[in-house]
Amino acid sequence: MKKLVIGALLGLSSLAANAADYVIDTNGAHASVNFKIQHLGYSWLTGRFNDFSGNFSYDPAKPEASSITVTIDTNSIDSNHAERDKHLRGGDFLSVKKYPEAKFVSTKVEDLGGNKLKVYGDFTLHGKTNAIVIDAQKIGEGADPWGGYRAGFAGTTTIALKDYGIDYNLGPASTHVELSLHVEGVKQ
Repeated sequence: MKKLVIGALLGLSSLAANAADYVIDTNGAHASVNFKIQHLGYSWLTGRFNDFSGNFSYDPAKPEASSITVTIDTNSIDSNHAERDKHLRGGDFLSVKKYPEAKFVSTKVEDLGGNKLKVYGDFTLHGKTNAIVIDAQKIGEGADPWGGYRAGFAGTTTIALKDYGIDYNLGPASTHVELSLHVEGVKQ
């Protein structure tokens, strides 16, 4: 739910190239924004957002100058259960008619070394914006078979539903959502 997706996140590590701009490859399904939340404390409910877009820019010599933006279509939530998805789109949770998008915009990137990053930014969901931190990792980069160049990252973060004005009671074990982002960008 964190547009983050999230993932869009992580285009910012120690690479051996100059600063470059990348578009997240959602057309080729080489990226995903996933979520996980406990259901009543008895099991895990998992899902994803099927429609999102984003881009990132990074300079391996200056990761602190890197940036990423991801926009998520909240109506595209998919928990593999049509009736539950209808409920998640409604007023108890995402209110997609009123808040059709979630968005992550980075504000700072910290290079931790060893392809590990902390990506700080503002995440907007359900009409509320809060600062979050995504623990990220560079997966790899290089030329693709079609003459392009790609870079891939993964990241995770956890958000409290109440911080975004979502207070539907699913029990004390179900107050936070874990977000997982997988991003492959195509150099522009």
